[in-house]
Amino acid sequence: MKNPTPQLDARFSAPDAEPVPWETTLEALESAQLFWITTVRSDGRPHVTPLVAVWLDEALHFSTGPAEQKALNLTGNPQVALTTGCNRWDDGLDVIVEGAAERVTTRADLERLAAAWATKWNGEWRFQPTASGFTHSDGGQAHVFAVRPSKILTFSKGTFAQTRYTPTT
Repeated sequence: MKNPTPQLDARFSAPDAEPVPWETTLEALESAQLFWITTVRSDGRPHVTPLVAVWLDEALHFSTGPAEQKALNLTGNPQVALTTGCNRWDDGLDVIVEGAAERVTTRADLERLAAAWATKWNGEWRFQPTASGFTHSDGGQAHVFAVRPSKILTFSKGTFAQTRYTPTT
């Protein structure tokens, strides 16, 4: 999303609330150390788990082993929600990214993403790009996914404000 217009939802906001500026939401997406991903199992039950992700090229990217539950879920239903924020009710900003997860397989994109992961966590997350995704230092394989948001919601706390961002066409 490039410079979407924030839309305040007055139903879930304080009377004096202002929409959260896109720059504030973008900074939260770029700096978040941890996200929670929600995928849908084949029987319709949700599956939620923490993971690390990077924001690059207007999308949120994550990786997962091909046999992990979230990877299995994505083969049947690519729709996900990724959430980050804080666990305080009266302070901070929570962000939810909704969209379809799509595999990233091009070498150039994988190389840029591996560099982004290494940079964001001071070298603690190092991946080697391969023909199908990433290889970990221990030899484990990971598929890489991009989620181009269909919708982003923020929940500002203190002065409560729910803001919605949708892609411009």
